[in-house]
Amino acid sequence: MDSWDEVKTAFQVARMGTVSGAADVLGVHHATVIRHIDALEGRLGVKLFQRHARGYTATEAGQDLLRVAQATDDQFHQLAGRIKGRGNDVSGELVVTSLIDIAPRMAPILADFQAEYPEVVVRYLIGERLFRLEYGEAHVAIRAGSVPDQPDNVVQQFEELRVGLFASRAYVERHGAPATLAEFKAHRFVGHDSEESRAPFEKWLRRTVPLSALTFRSSDTRALQAAISAGAGIGFLPVLEARIDPDLVEVFEHQDEWSGPLWLVTHVDLHRTTKVQTFLSFLKDRAKDWGR
Repeated sequence: MDSWDEVKTAFQVARMGTVSGAADVLGVHHATVIRHIDALEGRLGVKLFQRHARGYTATEAGQDLLRVAQATDDQFHQLAGRIKGRGNDVSGELVVTSLIDIAPRMAPILADFQAEYPEVVVRYLIGERLFRLEYGEAHVAIRAGSVPDQPDNVVQQFEELRVGLFASRAYVERHGAPATLAEFKAHRFVGHDSEESRAPFEKWLRRTVPLSALTFRSSDTRALQAAISAGAGIGFLPVLEARIDPDLVEVFEHQDEWSGPLWLVTHVDLHRTTKVQTFLSFLKDRAKDWGR
């Protein structure tokens, strides 16, 4: 609302009864108060105050406006109290974002956190786009790759996203498993459709195998994981989940350059709140085995 400053000024004039009193409360010059009142009356086309020697008295139209202003002021103070209170407890929305690859690990942790703090409403946002913490799109982001460098963010190194090359048992029975890098060209691979993928293992795969060997491609990691399980080819999967699947076989020795660090990112304005700090501590404790 363009006239909100004038409405606030009129509200204080009605409360204090004088221009000078309103100016003191608002911390402005008395000329600013008069200018705001004149502008608001001109905008509405009615007189809001009767001027007299002792000060200002609200007209009937002024009383109508000021009842709305009083209700708005009361609601704002109630909201401020609720927001301030939330800073000291663990309740309300907790918005967490991460890449989809770690969703199978994150969902149980978020469910356990909610069980311990039942007043929390979890919103778990996954996808490749970077949710903007500076615009309040998330409380906590878990990111992979190079160190996040967005301004006003607090960045902590988290665990490592350890991946390996896996294939289904059906694929291995039909095609065998490569014993050396030289044998890779004789196999079928599953990988990301974009050459711009930032994942270190996808970059390694593009450097190592000919494009003709990348026979199943998708922009969605869930589709890639399903394709590997279905026998479409060899591809990268998170080690922690893939090694417990009896239908998957790790087909090549792990290379350190496939894996990369994960980063915990929070905005400086929310980093020290009780809810965010409680969740970060909970998450770090539950993720101790991620790097295995």
